[in-house]
Amino acid sequence: MAVGRNFDEILRVIDALQMADDKNCALPADWRMGGDVIIPPSVSDEDAKEMFPNGWVEHRPYLRTTKV
Repeated sequence: MAVGRNFDEILRVIDALQMADDKNCALPADWRMGGDVIIPPSVSDEDAKEMFPNGWVEHRPYLRTTKV
Protein backbone atom coordinates (compact mmCIF):
# COMPACT_ATOMS: atom_id res chain seq x y z
CA MET A 1 0.00 0.00 0.00
CA ALA A 2 1.50 3.32 -1.06
CA VAL A 3 1.15 6.54 0.89
CA GLY A 4 1.40 9.84 -0.96
CA ARG A 5 3.64 12.63 0.27
CA ASN A 6 3.31 16.34 -0.17
CA PHE A 7 6.72 17.86 0.49
CA ASP A 8 5.38 21.41 0.30
CA GLU A 9 3.06 20.57 3.22
CA ILE A 10 5.88 18.92 5.17
CA LEU A 11 8.05 22.03 4.75
CA ARG A 12 5.12 24.30 5.70
CA VAL A 13 4.57 22.34 8.91
CA ILE A 14 8.28 22.45 9.79
CA ASP A 15 8.33 26.23 9.18
CA ALA A 16 5.24 26.62 11.39
CA LEU A 17 6.69 24.54 14.23
CA GLN A 18 9.97 26.48 14.14
CA MET A 19 8.14 29.82 14.08
CA ALA A 20 5.89 28.86 17.00
CA ASP A 21 8.90 27.73 19.04
CA ASP A 22 11.15 30.67 18.14
CA LYS A 23 8.60 33.50 18.57
CA ASN A 24 6.44 32.01 21.37
CA CYS A 25 3.29 32.41 19.28
CA ALA A 26 0.42 30.28 18.04
CA LEU A 27 -0.38 29.72 14.40
CA PRO A 28 -3.74 29.29 12.69
CA ALA A 29 -4.56 26.29 10.51
CA ASP A 30 -2.94 26.38 7.06
CA TRP A 31 -0.56 29.15 8.17
CA ARG A 32 2.02 30.19 5.57
CA MET A 33 5.27 32.11 6.06
CA GLY A 34 4.46 35.83 6.19
CA GLY A 35 0.93 35.27 7.47
CA ASP A 36 -0.45 36.60 10.74
CA VAL A 37 0.46 34.79 13.96
CA ILE A 38 -1.55 34.67 17.17
CA ILE A 39 -0.19 36.08 20.42
CA PRO A 40 -1.30 33.66 23.15
CA PRO A 41 -3.46 35.09 25.98
CA SER A 42 -0.78 33.93 28.43
CA VAL A 43 1.59 36.62 27.05
CA SER A 44 0.98 39.95 28.81
CA ASP A 45 0.73 43.19 26.84
CA GLU A 46 4.05 44.33 28.32
CA ASP A 47 5.82 41.16 27.19
CA ALA A 48 4.10 41.33 23.79
CA LYS A 49 5.43 44.88 23.28
CA GLU A 50 8.97 43.57 23.70
CA MET A 51 8.39 40.45 21.59
CA PHE A 52 6.44 42.17 18.80
CA PRO A 53 7.61 45.82 18.56
CA ASN A 54 5.55 46.44 15.40
CA GLY A 55 2.37 46.11 17.44
CA TRP A 56 -0.67 43.88 16.96
CA VAL A 57 -4.38 43.91 16.22
CA GLU A 58 -6.65 43.03 19.14
CA HIS A 59 -9.75 41.31 17.74
CA ARG A 60 -10.93 40.26 21.20
CA PRO A 61 -9.21 40.49 24.61
CA TYR A 62 -8.10 36.88 24.10
CA LEU A 63 -7.25 37.14 20.37
CA ARG A 64 -4.33 39.31 19.23
CA THR A 65 -2.66 38.88 15.84
CA THR A 66 0.53 40.31 14.39
CA LYS A 67 3.04 39.88 11.59
CA VAL A 68 6.54 38.61 12.33
